[in-house]
Amino acid sequence: MSETKILDRVVPRQQQEWDIKGALNFILGGAGSGLLVASPFAAMLRADPRPYVALGLVLVAGGLFAVWLKIGRPWRAFHVVRRPSTSWMTREALIAPFLFIAGALGVFTGTPLFILLAGLLGALYAYAQGRILKANIGISAWRRWSCVALIVVTAIVEGVGIVAFSAPFWPSLAPLGFLLAALIVARYIAWTNYIGDLRRTGAPKGTLQAFDVFAPRFLILGHAAAAVFALIGAVGNYPAALALGGAFAAVGGALFKYTLVCRAAFTQGFSLPRTPARGRSKPGPGLQPGWEPPQAN
Repeated sequence: MSETKILDRVVPRQQQEWDIKGALNFILGGAGSGLLVASPFAAMLRADPRPYVALGLVLVAGGLFAVWLKIGRPWRAFHVVRRPSTSWMTREALIAPFLFIAGALGVFTGTPLFILLAGLLGALYAYAQGRILKANIGISAWRRWSCVALIVVTAIVEGVGIVAFSAPFWPSLAPLGFLLAALIVARYIAWTNYIGDLRRTGAPKGTLQAFDVFAPRFLILGHAAAAVFALIGAVGNYPAALALGGAFAAVGGALFKYTLVCRAAFTQGFSLPRTPARGRSKPGPGLQPGWEPPQAN
């Protein structure tokens, strides 16, 4: 390896392996799985859940197709099923057929049991996506439980947001605004916990800078505006306001996942827990170029 390549790996560098195609697996797959979770709630409010289940399946399929396009030799994708005991990609791939079967049965029969089963499998699918990210231990922004929680909550918010977006066609969905607002608060808590986790344990400067740039739009549009419009739609029975709140919540989640995968994902880089000592002198402090040091609580 040349000296230039060695020096390039001393400081954290933005990963290039997962581009927009890889991000689309989480953007579309997360929204689709969240929509499956939200479909039973739509049914409880006297809306037909089948269009939501069908759209959720299309989104999940679109995410899987996008990541299939990312593979240099696409037919090798079938090897993903070989590691169920260790790989969350394998587990995601094994959940998908059951999810599609349950969803398809729910769409064609309208049976509440299949709608509910598709929702449960959607939640499991979203969790598997969070664990896929966490398994990438070389990426500080991904390898933490706070990231898994944020991915799962974001998927559900997106799903409920998409259902809320259809409120003008189903006025009975107005009470869904209360659930959407509560979930937006939950996502805000998960977001603050995630960012706090990064700052407490230390993270690459590029990761924190990417999130610092993204945070104002995410918090103002994806949380504050989305929650306000959701509550206006629920309290005043204004379907257009509820639809706008749902759109803000869903789009904010998609932009977050794009930022997480394509903008804030930096490698570990080089670190020394202690600076080596010469002779009988004491070791010096550690060294970790390109990192923000941990912040005290």
